[in-house]
Amino acid sequence: MVEASPHFLRRESGADAGLLRRIAIGCVLFSLSPVLIACSKSPGDGVAAANVPAAGDTFEDRFPAPQFADRFPTASESFVQRQPTGTTVEAAAATEPGAVRVASLTPQAVYERPPAREELTTLVSLKWSAFPYLGNNPRTDTPFLNVSSDGRRGHRGPGGRVYWQDETYNDNRTLIHIPKHFDARKPGVIVLFFHGNGATLERDVRDRQLVPQQISESGVNAVLLAPQLAVDAVDSSAGKFWQPGGLKRFMAESAERLAQLYGDPASARAFTAMPVVIVGYSGGYVPTAWSLQVGGLGNRVRGVFLLDAVYGELDKFASWIENNRSAFFVSSYTHYTKRRDLELMRMLRAKGITVAEDMEQPLKPGSVVFVETPEGITHRDYVTQAWTELPVREVLVKMADSPALTRVAASSPGSR
Repeated sequence: MVEASPHFLRRESGADAGLLRRIAIGCVLFSLSPVLIACSKSPGDGVAAANVPAAGDTFEDRFPAPQFADRFPTASESFVQRQPTGTTVEAAAATEPGAVRVASLTPQAVYERPPAREELTTLVSLKWSAFPYLGNNPRTDTPFLNVSSDGRRGHRGPGGRVYWQDETYNDNRTLIHIPKHFDARKPGVIVLFFHGNGATLERDVRDRQLVPQQISESGVNAVLLAPQLAVDAVDSSAGKFWQPGGLKRFMAESAERLAQLYGDPASARAFTAMPVVIVGYSGGYVPTAWSLQVGGLGNRVRGVFLLDAVYGELDKFASWIENNRSAFFVSSYTHYTKRRDLELMRMLRAKGITVAEDMEQPLKPGSVVFVETPEGITHRDYVTQAWTELPVREVLVKMADSPALTRVAASSPGSR
């Protein structure tokens, strides 16, 4: 600031002194002008207020975040996902905002969640889903559609009942679920769910068995694929999953659709290599067993979880367990399947494979676990109530808490 010195002013006189006095006073006022302007504002008009953009001119207003629902899928294709209802401390911790359990069985790491996106549960038609199927039944090496009447084709099963193709074997949709916390940039896992007899994807897998909800509540970095098998029928036929390479083709097609629905085409590469855990419930044991034997996915299958499902195909399960000692196998059962589960345990022990009979120990590479559930647990409700409530969620949580199991080796051929 320039100061008007009295001594300096006394040295001049007349017009010159007056002129200099006016110049000095002008300089003082000019240097004080910012202060005077600031002081003229009210207490609420601070400097910060001057930096607030006008209404409608914020970054969010000018560059609104894209809405996931606006891109994929349309309203008519989507479901309204049920809200998690878990009441346990573990369930609450798993869904706590800000962290996500990584679906790698390495020592647990916690990552910040990716930017929030909408949870997605939808039906998608896939060419390589189980049905329609025009091939042979590998058990008999005869055409699967073995009945014809009035232009309709159908399948007569061992019990003699006929199911028609247009009613039972013509739905090529797959239920896809992507939790809001899922991040394709982090280690993850694809859960492949084969439902049991008498089921539909909407009524049973989604609403009654709560499989999408269990995936979300686990907090694991996982997505769900659940292909429709025989529609609402007492039939465990595997359709295209009977075919050599059937599972591999299904997973390759699913990777493209998952990337599209996730909203990032580049994520297709991650989905193509992502480890797979197969969950088979009840009649889902047939597509599970055949997928393990001829599906062509190799060691991408990092675990199998059977829910009251060992009704047969024991040789296929035993062979897969013996040849995949870096993967896990869990079978929980009621009295309906107890005899065959005990037989499978004997087969495995005869091969020198250690078998546990409870879920108390950590789930590690090579773990083989059989869990008997008490009387009073019903087969119909087994996907939501087995040895524990929401068993799919429980297995995923145990998987994420254990040493490396879902990592696919870089040298893996991806097929067998």
